[in-house]
Amino acid sequence: MIVNRHPGSLLKELDLTKEQFLALLDLARDLKKAKKAGTETRHLVGKNIALVFEKSSTRTRCAFEVAAHDQGAHVAYIGPEGSHIGRDESIADTARVLGRMFDGIEFRGYAQDAVETLADHAGVPVWNGLTDQWHPTQMLADILTMTEHSDKRLEDVAYCFVGDGRNNVARSLLVTGALLGMDVRIGAPRDLQPPPEVVAAAEKLAAASGARLTVTDDAAEAVRGVDFVYTDVWVSMGEAADKWAARVPELLPYRVTEDLMAATGNPEAKFLHCLPAVHDDRSDLGRRVREEFGLVGAEVADEVFESPRSVVFDQAENRMHTIKAVMVAAYRDPR
Repeated sequence: MIVNRHPGSLLKELDLTKEQFLALLDLARDLKKAKKAGTETRHLVGKNIALVFEKSSTRTRCAFEVAAHDQGAHVAYIGPEGSHIGRDESIADTARVLGRMFDGIEFRGYAQDAVETLADHAGVPVWNGLTDQWHPTQMLADILTMTEHSDKRLEDVAYCFVGDGRNNVARSLLVTGALLGMDVRIGAPRDLQPPPEVVAAAEKLAAASGARLTVTDDAAEAVRGVDFVYTDVWVSMGEAADKWAARVPELLPYRVTEDLMAATGNPEAKFLHCLPAVHDDRSDLGRRVREEFGLVGAEVADEVFESPRSVVFDQAENRMHTIKAVMVAAYRDPR
């Protein structure tokens, strides 16, 4: 039962209208420009923000912390072992405690039900920093990055995700493109394509927005003519390490290589990745992939990742600006 969900919460892309999504992008652009000019107005002075993490993070944690500090707020990081949430105390009870002490709560974890329950009971804005099902703050950063690297109208932009089409990023990309009226494709093996209910939700949005949706197991066909090629790690956080043995041969045809980028037929096509990426053998996971499977890099080849076509670090920076917009809007936008 919904008790007191705050209208400033952001739990999944499906909660937003197209106008609300675009308004957050406009606010993010303004905040980004002001930060770079040194003219930023602090809208969150006196606010206290709880950052609740079941899953580890670099970009999400840093983006929320820096964005909050820039805006004059204070943050408390609560890591996987830092609270009783879900173990010794129900999520609903924790939400009611945190809501009495904090002005906003970010949650990054596994079940979408967990962040929804937090929002139902906290009485303050709750923001989804990632669950196994959805990744809305990533989508805001992704679309902002696309608009910065394309002169096309948003509705004319085409992008393709290749890889594990069931994961949170692929699901979110499909519904976000559908919401915004874009040309969005998913290239994935048949057993790794988005669940039927996600496709159905995207198709409903597309019927209203005019979006073009493609889900196919043909990687070359999926990327033809796109402006952006997007991928993610082949085994998601929380999945068993032994999944790599099955995923590597299954997803090798969807690896983003020079050949796949050339298959776009668009020499201006850019590469996107939500990070972290397995693109070389300079990490523990990269070395394991090389030793076990003979690959230097997994979902993306290093020559693509390090090329001028790669805008992944612009994308990573934009996590901060768009998350800042989400927090600022929560206290002035009665969504």
